[in-house]
Amino acid sequence: MSVVRESTESTIVTRKSLFSRLNARFDLRAYTMIIALVIIWLLFTVLTEGRFLTPRNISNLARQVSITAILAIGMVMVIVTTHIELSVGSILGLTGGIAGILQVWYHVSTPVAILVALVFGALIGAFHGYWVAYHNVPAFIVTLAGLLAYRGVLLGITKGQTVAPLAPSFKVFSSGYLGLVPGVILTSMIIIGLIFVRIWSRRSKIKYGFKVTPLYLDILTTIIYCGLIILATYVLYQYEGIPYPVIVVLVLAIIFSFITNNTKFGRQVYAMGGNVEAARLSGINVRRRTLVVFICAGLLASIAGILTTARLNAATITAGEGAELDAIASCVIGGTSFLGGIGSIPGAVLGALVMASLDNGMSMMNTEAYWQPIIKGSILLLAVWLDIKTKKNK
Repeated sequence: MSVVRESTESTIVTRKSLFSRLNARFDLRAYTMIIALVIIWLLFTVLTEGRFLTPRNISNLARQVSITAILAIGMVMVIVTTHIELSVGSILGLTGGIAGILQVWYHVSTPVAILVALVFGALIGAFHGYWVAYHNVPAFIVTLAGLLAYRGVLLGITKGQTVAPLAPSFKVFSSGYLGLVPGVILTSMIIIGLIFVRIWSRRSKIKYGFKVTPLYLDILTTIIYCGLIILATYVLYQYEGIPYPVIVVLVLAIIFSFITNNTKFGRQVYAMGGNVEAARLSGINVRRRTLVVFICAGLLASIAGILTTARLNAATITAGEGAELDAIASCVIGGTSFLGGIGSIPGAVLGALVMASLDNGMSMMNTEAYWQPIIKGSILLLAVWLDIKTKKNK
């Protein structure tokens, strides 16, 4: 019996050790999400008889994912610090409504309307951060209050009406496309930047003694990423080109990825999520960092509000309803941990693409409306389980 028990325990240890080595070596979580996205796309392509992967639908999908992706970028930083932002959907609706009202009712120019909306988003974020950071009110309560209050404010200022139509200069932010030559230049810059960042990141890890993935795997991964970028660009230009909202997402993702990975502020944010007391004792101004994180989340929500209003060509009282749940789910699916200290901007954008692909594919299949939240909720639960599983086996 003892021999059997020892053999069984040895087998379990070997399995765990193998899983741990694979997870540490290849970052299974990241690759699992990519594989899952490919499977979802192939499945919907078959079920829709090839209509899912047509250039027109890919363009629509790219435009559709932009709103959730922008919200998710801000949500990542909030969750990394162990807080939550439940009001981003309401901020989206309110700031988009403010921009629409200024333009339609008061004939304010597009740049001024957008600027006012952005300022309101940042101020709302600062208001939340102030209560959370300086008065220790739980972020859940502060942002839940905002979720309810801002929806009521939107209903009041619009008088329950749909505010439309907007000026062509406003609509172009969502309906416009980048021309072929600028698109090729942009794609080339992204590829060059990707290669540079991966080389710089690898050298930095080696310099400071961190573990790195095998060189061949880094090269193969970079080639795959570059190939996907080229393929996506080619497909988009088979329709109209790269939609402007996609460019906005790319710019924001690059900016905030750099901030979170390569600046003192970003390192301090992750340190706060790892252990807030240790971060405070090490000299990090936790309150100020928390305030800035919520300002960023509010500002990004207002950008999403502007794009939503431009896409609808109207400010509506239902804009952004449930958007906060999609943003949170995107972050979790993309690898952000509610325990804090773990999460990435690219992962959140990937999670947003998964969520948007599910919505888009099920809509094309004319799936009953009640199935969509059921399937999305199941995938969210699976993603959390996978996160826990990978952590246990490290």
